Parts: sequence; structure tokens; C-alpha cells
Amino acid sequence: MSPLMMGLVVAVMAIVLFMTGMPIAFALGLTAILSILLFLEPSEFDLFGKFLFDSVNDFGLLAIPLFVLMGNLFGGSVASKQLFEAGEAWLAKLRGGLAMSSVIASSIFAALTGSSPATAAAIGRIAVPEMRSRGYSGAIATGAVAAGGTLGILIPPSVTLILYGIVTEQSIGQLFAAGIIPGIVVTLLFCAWIYVASTLERRRRPAGTPEPAHAGASSGHSGQPPTTTGSSTTGSSGTTATDPGTTYQAPDYTWSQRFSSLIKVLPFVALIVAVLGVLYAGIATPSEAAAVGVVLVLLLVAGAYRGLGWGQFGKVLLETTNQSTMILTIVAFSAVIGTVLSFLSVPQDLALMVSELQVNRWVVMLAINVLLLLMGLFLPPVSIIVMTMPILYPLLIGLGFDPIWFGIIMTLNMEMGLITPPVGLNLYVMNGIAPDVPLGDILRGALPYVAVLGLGIVLMSIFPGIITWLPNLIY
Repeated sequence: MSPLMMGLVVAVMAIVLFMTGMPIAFALGLTAILSILLFLEPSEFDLFGKFLFDSVNDFGLLAIPLFVLMGNLFGGSVASKQLFEAGEAWLAKLRGGLAMSSVIASSIFAALTGSSPATAAAIGRIAVPEMRSRGYSGAIATGAVAAGGTLGILIPPSVTLILYGIVTEQSIGQLFAAGIIPGIVVTLLFCAWIYVASTLERRRRPAGTPEPAHAGASSGHSGQPPTTTGSSTTGSSGTTATDPGTTYQAPDYTWSQRFSSLIKVLPFVALIVAVLGVLYAGIATPSEAAAVGVVLVLLLVAGAYRGLGWGQFGKVLLETTNQSTMILTIVAFSAVIGTVLSFLSVPQDLALMVSELQVNRWVVMLAINVLLLLMGLFLPPVSIIVMTMPILYPLLIGLGFDPIWFGIIMTLNMEMGLITPPVGLNLYVMNGIAPDVPLGDILRGALPYVAVLGLGIVLMSIFPGIITWLPNLIY
């Protein structure tokens, strides 16, 4: 049997096990064991334990549980609420401004957590009820937060970029620097779509029905209660859905209130600068920078904001342990599969086959992105990176692609998987936050952002300097 055929058999085994509903980590582990038994010598099965140990015996992986802990500590504090309020104060006058503020808050919170579902959950608990109470449709409200949450795996510090750097032996600092400008660009693209979607929804609105209030309509932040006529109904989640007879008197935010809201988020910005600064300056490794971040978060949350009790702290530690164990288990078994495939010469033969086809390298890049998108429909980013990069990396280098550039392109691609069924994690996070919004409406609101992310990939393929300029400047 040829190496490529053996690789295909391994892939089919993994897909079949995924479809049984088995946890991903266990499905990968069983695939690794069966692959060794089928294609390697029986004596080499003794190496399984060594493969497993070597895959997680990496100091760089320590950054993962530390960044997860940092994110969970922030998730248990008032950080998400204050970030959302700051965005609300500055975007009050824009159509769709409240949805835009949720995306911008997500982008900042993503830099604090590095996790997409955590970002969507933290911002969504605040933003979705606020938007729903002011007449935003369920599709726009949940779609904006679900898409904004995907920024958690792009804007540094990102667990996804850490894993990519470890697997491909690329500088994690360069990858973090490469994710900053694309993160800002994608945030702006999301906001642009929100404006378009809000405009289209306004045009479809029946005559005599008022459009959603601007972000400044909140009674809780300005001190001025909204003026209402008509009635409202409360959904099963406790959020208030506005009926066509409800109107709002949107107060103006003063410049004093706007700058006051910025002062509240300065500690978060300072933390991001501190963590990334020691990393970019070469003072600390990613793991050490993550440890610094955890200490600073504890001081900030427990000291300055006093928003985390001992009971909540225990829950944060337990949640961090569960999430980190899941991620590292997936990493371990996926790495074993990658090692087995390397023994079978699958990556080498695939690279040779593609090079002999003599097709344009961008055709190959298109095929790779389609493959990653299909995998993203069923697998989380962690699994995709560890399973595919041992095979794709030699191919990318042979075709002359910059591995730092591709790391960001791959991350943008995997963001799509987080908001597409059947395993779009952020879709189900939104469904849990707003159970009164049908899953179909959530999907309808989130799917346009897949096209926006696709536009981002095209844009950064045409202008790769968007990704490479900052890391080249710093390093």
C-alpha cells in the first residue's frame, strides 16, 4: 500500500470515529493506536508511550493553561461589562452602534483571554440582552457577538497561534505580532457589515415600525431612563424584546462620560501591553509572559476591582483545569498521529506529488483553504493544527509561502469553523445565552461573517504586508 493510501485510511478512521460522537481526544487516541497496529511493526507499538510523552514534553505548552487561566479570571470579573460600556459610549450615534460596540469589546477581551468561546460568552451575557431590549433582531444581536468571539483565536495572546508556533517551530512572538493588524482589520470589516446589515434590516422593516435604538439608549449608563410608549414582552431568557410600538429617547453621551469610560478600560490595555511587551522585547518566553499576565490579572481583579470571591476563584481553577486538560490531550494524541504519518512518509509523498503537478501555487493554497474549511465544520482549531501541519508544513515551505503569513491565514480560516454548523462552538454559546432566539436566527445572523472572513483572507493574500509588516519591523 502506498504512503498516500495509508494516510487516506488513517483519515477515514478518524472521521468515522468522530461521527460516532466519541470525544475528540479519545477518537484521536484510538486512531493513533489503530494506525500503529495496522501500518507499523508490532514491536514499534512500545513507542506509543514515548510518542505521547514527547508530544507534551514542551515548555512552550505551559503557556496554554496559563493563558486559559488568565482569560477565565477576566471572565469572572467585571471586565466584559466595562469594555462593552466603553464601546457603547463612543458608538452611540452610529446605526448598529450597539452591535459594533460588542464586536470592539470582543476584540479587546480576546486580547485578554485568547479563547473564542470565552470571549463570546463573556461579552454575549452583557451585549445580547442590551441589544434585544432595544429592538435589535435576534439575528443581528447574536450574530455580531458570535462573530466577535472568533477574534479570540486571532488577536494575541492566542492559544491557537501558540500551538501553531510549537508544531511548526516558528517564533510565537512573531506570530503574536503578525496577528495584531489582521485582528484590527477584521474587527473593522465586522463593523462595516453590521452597518450594512442594520441598514438592510431597516429597509425591510414594515412602515411605521421604529428602528432599533442607538447604543446611547441605555438607562443604566447615562442616568437617563428611556422614554417608551406601547408595551414590551419578556422572552424566556429574561431579555426584553421590543414590540413595534416601543420608542426610545436616546440621550447624548458627553465627552466627559466618554473619556471616563476609557479610564475604566486603561488597566486592561496596560495589562495587554505588559504581557506582549515583555514577550516582544525578548525579556520573557511566552510561558513566562503568560505567568506574568496571570499575576497581574490576580492583582487587578482581586485588588483594584474586588470582583472575584474565593468561591468564584475555585470555579475558575476547576474550569481552567478542565479546558487545559482537554486541549493538551488533543495535542498529545494528534501529535502521535502526525508522528506515525511521518514514519509512513505521507507528508513527504504529498509534497512530492504536488510539486510534480506543476500547478500555480495559489491553486494549491486555495485547495488547502477548502480542506481546512471542511475540517473546521467538524473539528476544533486545536485538532486541525496538530493533525495537518506535520503534513502541510513541508508542502508550504516547498511552494515558497511564508509560514508566519500562513499561520494567520489558517487562523482566519478556522474562525469560520467557529460560526458554521454542525460544530460551530460560538453558535451554541449564543444559543445558551439567548435561548429565546431560534438557532436558525443565530445561524442566519452569523453566516454573513463567514463571507467577511473569506474577504479578509483574500485581502491579506493580495496584500501580505498586512500580516508580515509588523513582525518584520519588530524582529
